Amino acid sequence: MDAYQTVAGTATARIEEKKSEFIAHISFADTEEKALAFLNAVRAEHRTASHNVYAYLLREGARMRYSDDGEPAKTSGLPTLEAIRHAHLTDCVIVTTRYFGGTLLGTGGLVRAYTAAAGAAIAAARRVTVQPCVHGVLRVDYALYEQAQRLLAEAGAQQEETQFSHCVTIPFVLLLGRETALRESLQQLCRGSVDLTFSEPYFAPFG
Repeated sequence: MDAYQTVAGTATARIEEKKSEFIAHISFADTEEKALAFLNAVRAEHRTASHNVYAYLLREGARMRYSDDGEPAKTSGLPTLEAIRHAHLTDCVIVTTRYFGGTLLGTGGLVRAYTAAAGAAIAAARRVTVQPCVHGVLRVDYALYEQAQRLLAEAGAQQEETQFSHCVTIPFVLLLGRETALRESLQQLCRGSVDLTFSEPYFAPFG
């Protein structure tokens, strides 16, 4: 399970080339359903546009897809996909809307324009690193709460909302591979008996 980079949420960028407007929309999408839902939302918003070109690249199965949406072959969808690859992004979809300005750009001009639009959208987006993690839950007595917090922080755990009842329940997220060392340190704190559980590994933005 290797870490990878993607974008958080959505972003939009606009460029103009010989009076044609290119509006590039970028979004996180970790399934084809999410990528196509984003594409359909952009299409619905820009029904009168000349073209809604798209490309996406998914981590699962290394799936990729692109469409020129009526532009000359390999002048728009493929350059958009190449922009995603060049930026080393995964689980990402870009839809570029074009409003024709009346002047033909030629194949070279289209490639440059769609590449620039995709690049502008990538630059506008917030990049995040998605890493293999586990979700943990620790339960300790009130007397050990502050020391347990310190050990979690030293392990690099991201603590979530603590719950206070008959004991202190601390949910947290931890990078995969750090569970054993954390368990050992908490066992020492709790004198060999620690109430600690971990989930199955999963991918999540971390850091």
